[in-house]
Amino acid sequence: MKEYWKGGNMLNPLPVVMVSMKDNNGNMNIITVAWCGNLCTNPPILYISVRPERYSYDIIKETKEFVVNLVSKDLTYACDYCGVKSGRDVDKFKKLNLTPLDSKYVKAPSILESPVNIECRVREIIPLGSHHMIMADILGVTVDNKYMDSNGRFSLEEANLIAYNHGEYYTLGEYTGKFGYSIKKK
Repeated sequence: MKEYWKGGNMLNPLPVVMVSMKDNNGNMNIITVAWCGNLCTNPPILYISVRPERYSYDIIKETKEFVVNLVSKDLTYACDYCGVKSGRDVDKFKKLNLTPLDSKYVKAPSILESPVNIECRVREIIPLGSHHMIMADILGVTVDNKYMDSNGRFSLEEANLIAYNHGEYYTLGEYTGKFGYSIKKK
């Protein structure tokens, strides 16, 4: 039997990412975001949704750029910390011993310890209510070459990424199939 509830955020689990940025005075910050995803393949566009009262929101609005850093299991503590502490009060890179990595296309730093860094330039900010959706063009991607296999394939599944589910963090589960396997000829 099922119950009917009023509309709410039940799309779970979600990717969880650490978004890094630098203000025009050179101050760096990191915010944790679970409201994020791909919007378009060509051109490559993604989105993050951020509450406008967050410290990071004004930095992104002002600089029009940021880096989305994927989160591995090893970064779970840092990810959580960056989601509950404000950059107004603490230098998160310093406090968490994270290494800022110069980005190629934006002034915002990437996080060296992240397996994938996605450099973004803001395309549009859409006020939606509690959150504003920040649509951004993906300018470049940096990957950790320790996840390259002997055939030159990037094996992201080896990075032990995490997901966010109802306020809790989980590592991704076991392999269950790949796109198109349901119609593949045997």
